[in-house]
Amino acid sequence: MKRCVCLVAALALSTAGLLSQGKAVMVVQPVTAAPGVEVPYDLSQLQAQLVAELRVMLGKQFEFVAEPPAAPQGTVYTLDVRITGWRPGNAAKRLLIGLGSGREASDIDYRVTDSAGRQVLERHDTVRTNFFSQGAGSTGTLGHPVAQKVADRIKNAKLK
Repeated sequence: MKRCVCLVAALALSTAGLLSQGKAVMVVQPVTAAPGVEVPYDLSQLQAQLVAELRVMLGKQFEFVAEPPAAPQGTVYTLDVRITGWRPGNAAKRLLIGLGSGREASDIDYRVTDSAGRQVLERHDTVRTNFFSQGAGSTGTLGHPVAQKVADRIKNAKLK
């Protein structure tokens, strides 16, 4: 019981410290798949990978977290990512033709909403796996290209 209280207090203090730094907080929701879309990866791990990748790409502007802050004091955005299509690619095409052909690809819908629930960014994009890697790990190679696409769109939207 004491450990839970200490953990909750530490989490609250660390979130308060993050909010006091003047950065907006972006809560990355768990990644979902549209009905009927089967993805061979663990989507819960994809959420953690997106948080880590986005921290590297946009860490100066936003604080990326997986859970909403207990007592939000600044700007809080929410990022929702949904996989609407997945294509495994073609190993023979990758081997024979090369040059990035035959790579795995995913269609994604994503949106950023503010604390009032207004959509400030909504996009549909197609992402392909990294050029030299295929099927690595339990999230494949989707984490980096998805984070890169989302980070570019957030930069272009000029969120504050």
